[in-house]
Amino acid sequence: MSDIGSSQSTLPLPHGGTLIDLYLSPGEAAKLSKQARQEFPSLTLTQRQLCDVELLLNGGFSPLTGFLNEEAYHSVVKDLRLPNGLLWPIPITLDITSQKLQDLKVEIGKQLSLKDDDNNIIAILTVESIYKPDKKIEAKHVFGSEDDVTHPSIKYLFEQVGDIYIGGTLRGLQRPLHFDFLELRLTPKELREKVEKLHWKRVVAFQTRNPMHRSHRELTLRAARDAKANVLLHPVVGMTKPGDVDHYTRVRCYMELLKHYPTSMATLSLLPLAMRMAGPREALWHTLIRKNFGATHFIVGRDHAGPGNNKDGKPFYEPYAAHELVLKHEGELGVKILTYKEFVFVEDRGEYLQQHEVPEGSRVLSISGTELRRRLNKGIAIPDWFTYPEVVKILRQAYPQKSKQGFTIFFTGLSGAGKSTLAKALLVFLLQDGSRPVTMLDGDEIRQNLSVELGFSKQARDMNIKRIGYVAGLITKSRGACIISAIAPYEEVREAVRKEISQHGGFILVHVATSLEVCEERDVKNLYARARRGEIKNFTGIDDPYEPPRQPEIYIDTSKSSVIESLHEIILFLEAEGYLVKSD
Repeated sequence: MSDIGSSQSTLPLPHGGTLIDLYLSPGEAAKLSKQARQEFPSLTLTQRQLCDVELLLNGGFSPLTGFLNEEAYHSVVKDLRLPNGLLWPIPITLDITSQKLQDLKVEIGKQLSLKDDDNNIIAILTVESIYKPDKKIEAKHVFGSEDDVTHPSIKYLFEQVGDIYIGGTLRGLQRPLHFDFLELRLTPKELREKVEKLHWKRVVAFQTRNPMHRSHRELTLRAARDAKANVLLHPVVGMTKPGDVDHYTRVRCYMELLKHYPTSMATLSLLPLAMRMAGPREALWHTLIRKNFGATHFIVGRDHAGPGNNKDGKPFYEPYAAHELVLKHEGELGVKILTYKEFVFVEDRGEYLQQHEVPEGSRVLSISGTELRRRLNKGIAIPDWFTYPEVVKILRQAYPQKSKQGFTIFFTGLSGAGKSTLAKALLVFLLQDGSRPVTMLDGDEIRQNLSVELGFSKQARDMNIKRIGYVAGLITKSRGACIISAIAPYEEVREAVRKEISQHGGFILVHVATSLEVCEERDVKNLYARARRGEIKNFTGIDDPYEPPRQPEIYIDTSKSSVIESLHEIILFLEAEGYLVKSD
């Protein structure tokens, strides 16, 4: 434990009165680590679990000393409180499957080693509780719906979280390893010490999982003026919402933005939190965490930690529901809550104001996240009133316009449909264009070199396409052009490949929809004839189905258009989408 938060400090006491520190001394840690490797079963932590363990060990989750036992879990889920009455709105649980529990022979009173992906033992858990949660009740109380998997954490709960929870106290052996922005990864104790050294009396913390722009600077400076405080930019660099800007890019943006605050006004520290996107409950949680890190004030934003729309296309949470819940409990938080409406740029005044402060008749300018992405994709200018040129440069490096992005073109269709011929023609065109490195992945060649052990069952075919998709994703991520030519008869795996590659760049599915009759007529190898005679089993189109794509970007029938005509259609599509626009 730590005595941080004594009466000599102007900073608030940690939640529960004491800053938790679960790390053993180096000598004790070395001794226990040796024993653990010889005697204790071990569990490799997921990314979320590793984030939770880090904040449990360093006191970010004070007053918790480990994963919740069954009593505490039910209390938090239903009442937003620990059994001792302290506020705690999010259940911190260690999940495991029943099979894994059985394999590891985990029992109450036993020790369990918790490891990272590199086999480093981060902590030892003393098992105090093993229980089966009701996930529907958890989803309903914590996230507001018992089954709406458009919420990323509800989806995670039902599709990835194990069916058993383990509760117990932790002893820390070492910090989780990080190799990025080490000078910014301050523990609660380290950040409190820094603030004390700077002689800051009041600290207003700002939570974000997105890049920051001028409106965020104005918001935080307004909060600093209102609170007569300094600013702590405390962005999340653990798990955020799927599809968010990666934390490497965001932190570079924050570092540039920090230069535009008055001297000694603000500081930046990173929070290794796995967000749950739980809206109002999460806002309360964020407040308690920032209290542990030394904040005296906390900004709760509009739709704070909201996941977007639900399955009915409506917001999961009301825009200011987080304000209401946090302000309701402000008296016992020990942190002053600052709430603001959305800030917009008032052109005729040349400044940012809250929407309700805008004079009648004034022209208001704003750029949504969707519009920002469109401008980045197309290389359209981003105005200085919105963000700083240094931030734009970082965003353009990470999210270049389409003419500088990688992309994959996936030709799918029956054997003999003309996929390979079109793919080779496109390969020649893109090599002639010269704007990107180009790689072609032919289904037959991949089978010979990467999937020689696979047969032609559905499972084997899917594995082959997944391997092709994995390689294509790497090429796309490296901003090259990848051409795939493969039968790929099943819709589900094609869409899985689309989802994976689309994270890194463009994905264009071309359905070469030449009919079975034409393909059989073209078959110089007599493969279709042999399949009809039963000499070849699981042959697509004969005794194995081909599932036509539901929504291909391009549809081509090579019996009705020549190779040149088909290639022209593909080129026009690429040009219209912005992939072939010449850029400096």
